[in-house]
Amino acid sequence: MPSGFIVIPTYNERENIGPLVEAIFGARPGLCVIIVDDGSPDGTGAAADELARRWPALRVIHRAGKGGRGSACLAGFAAALADADCGFVMEMDADFSHDPKELNETIAALERADVVIRSRYHPESRIVNWGLARRIFSRLANMVARNLLRLPLSDLTNGYRAYSRRAAQAIEPDKITASGYIVLSEIAHQLHRKGFRFAELPTVFVNRKRGQSNLTWREIMGASRGILTLYVRSRQRVPSGQRQS
Repeated sequence: MPSGFIVIPTYNERENIGPLVEAIFGARPGLCVIIVDDGSPDGTGAAADELARRWPALRVIHRAGKGGRGSACLAGFAAALADADCGFVMEMDADFSHDPKELNETIAALERADVVIRSRYHPESRIVNWGLARRIFSRLANMVARNLLRLPLSDLTNGYRAYSRRAAQAIEPDKITASGYIVLSEIAHQLHRKGFRFAELPTVFVNRKRGQSNLTWREIMGASRGILTLYVRSRQRVPSGQRQS
């Protein structure tokens, strides 16, 4: 039976990674988990190695230095797709902003879509413990990206997603020039242009309770520049082609 893989990028998530892995395997015992750690100074990588000794379905990829969330996920996707039994790939953050209780519904939605996104801006979603400035910036950033890139999505920057194997294989990492969270928009842009089907589900997004946020203003400005770069590309001639099969 095809296996599902979930990729978790980590940087200084030692407090969260153990409880998160427990929650994932409790919610979906058949999943395989790939932790991609960017040389966390707080020892997250060592904690992940210890978890891997306990859970045979857990793998750990160690990277030197903070390479960014986007490239970490792409490295995890490549490792998952190298397994012939991989039927789908997911990604989620390590800080419990993405609830493991939503895993099963997300996976089930892959029966009708190639990419499933847990949208913070779905009418039935809730955002907990975000300040007003963060809410305004995120909402505006997603609105601008959606309109510029002409994507039928309400949330281009939430990293709680599932991809069918075909969709994950169709991602072209060599054409992704950004890092951090803007990679999520680049991937959506690529797959939408290739005709893959998207679905958005509601979510309860909870701002982290433990540890410190890894999102910096430099990354936010980089994401803004990345969206403008994508817009310029989107104005270029769209190559002909049909949805991947």
